[in-house]
Amino acid sequence: MRVDFYPKEEIEDSLLQFAVIAARYQNKWVFCKHKNRTTLELPGGHREENERIDHAARRELYEETGAVVYQMEEVCVYSVSSEEGMDGRTKESFGMLYLAEIKAFESELHHEIEQIFLLEELPEHYTYPLIQPKLIAEILSRGLVK
Repeated sequence: MRVDFYPKEEIEDSLLQFAVIAARYQNKWVFCKHKNRTTLELPGGHREENERIDHAARRELYEETGAVVYQMEEVCVYSVSSEEGMDGRTKESFGMLYLAEIKAFESELHHEIEQIFLLEELPEHYTYPLIQPKLIAEILSRGLVK
């Protein structure tokens, strides 16, 4: 599995299937724990049909963290490439990576997320360990987190 990064202008908007948000709250990382998993993940998910990618990012951030007041910015497009099937062909899927600074949360979560975690240090066990650490490393390499 390979993760690559691109400027937004290089990838057609219609190819963006996912929005992933590296979120911060009071200088801590915001991670989610899905009800059916034991690992932690960044907020994010699939873009719905006819949905703009920035709307998907805002929807996912709210659904997975309860964030109601925040600032969010695009970081870059990312892709995940993996070999698929017996023929060894490579499949590449694209998403938009965002960075959000959350100012306020709702008092309770309403969707599939069981709990959010506010962490000073990055977690050891990610839901997507081959992808999410690379997304965070890209944000850190750009100097976007103080």
